[in-house]
Amino acid sequence: MSSEEMHSATVIVERLNNFEFRVRFDNPEFPEWVLDEPSPLGEDKGPNATRALAAAVGNCLSASLMFCLQRSKLVVDTIRAEVTPTTARNEEGRWRIQQIDVKIHIQMAEDDAPRFQRCVDIFENYCIVTASVRQGIPVNVEILRGD
Repeated sequence: MSSEEMHSATVIVERLNNFEFRVRFDNPEFPEWVLDEPSPLGEDKGPNATRALAAAVGNCLSASLMFCLQRSKLVVDTIRAEVTPTTARNEEGRWRIQQIDVKIHIQMAEDDAPRFQRCVDIFENYCIVTASVRQGIPVNVEILRGD
């Protein structure tokens, strides 16, 4: 894969207190986020990583569907994704996301069933986040001590 075909972004995640973290994005125009674990670990001052992943999946699927519908010249009044990640313990007793259920609610001004169905049939193929999560994403971790 050439460098022209690769894109990356850097997100900084920094501990504020206990399990509360500040997230800064590589675009200074983006607002910072606060992520926190629910009680008893954290104080629920923000969503945890599972919820952030669910938001990313819901956003990507909604945006991919919207893109197809717009390209098909279909007018969308509203689109809303309801995303439910389910966590459970695996065989080793560790918490893992077992599945993510997504319900996309859509209201449209017009109903052109063939064009709508075509988008429903293909939009998931263009969702970067969902397709990557489904395949499993390699995560390379390096621990650096000090600065």
